[in-house]
Amino acid sequence: MFGFGLSDLPTVLLVVIPLGLMAVTVHEVAHGYAAYRLGDATAMAEGRLTLNPLHHIDPIGAIMIVLIGFGWARPVPVNPYNFRNPRKGMMWVALAGPGSNILFAVVCALLLRGTLFLPTAFIDPLVRFFQFGITINVVLAAFNIIPVPPLDGSRVLAYLLPDNLSRRYQELERLGFLPVVVVIFVLPWVTGGRVDIVRLVARAALKVFYGLMF
Repeated sequence: MFGFGLSDLPTVLLVVIPLGLMAVTVHEVAHGYAAYRLGDATAMAEGRLTLNPLHHIDPIGAIMIVLIGFGWARPVPVNPYNFRNPRKGMMWVALAGPGSNILFAVVCALLLRGTLFLPTAFIDPLVRFFQFGITINVVLAAFNIIPVPPLDGSRVLAYLLPDNLSRRYQELERLGFLPVVVVIFVLPWVTGGRVDIVRLVARAALKVFYGLMF
């Protein structure tokens, strides 16, 4: 999504990888913690309520973070049948992930504003660090809120739909990541890049975020 060359190796090692791993780790821990607060201790029992990224790394997702600055972690296990209201519970668990990334981005934005009070020599590297922290977290939140199964936004839409439509919609999860692949890769390719939902959503989210914070 961002694209890096060999000349960007220091940035990748010192900025992209640390912030990318932190962003996806916070995202998954937020899912697990929300589930725990709603009555499901599955993630806690499997040792997933930790900010240690080693407990959350997905090999392919980690490689994608290195290559393009955007990736994913292993989803935390959630058993919705432990919730009083499974559909509503899953909605809140789903929202916790993107919500945690927006909070992370807000922290980066506040720290970015704080760089104005530092000596000039420290400003440039910290500005790049916090700017990427904002970008990766806002993009991750925006991407996950797209209502395409199995992304977080699909759980929110499933809760908002009438029961009969919700059941049919949730059946799309049987397709795994195929709908996401279609939206991310196939649709932009077929339309010659004219319909790139992820890029459009990410740009809009960043524009709104920067407008509110700065």
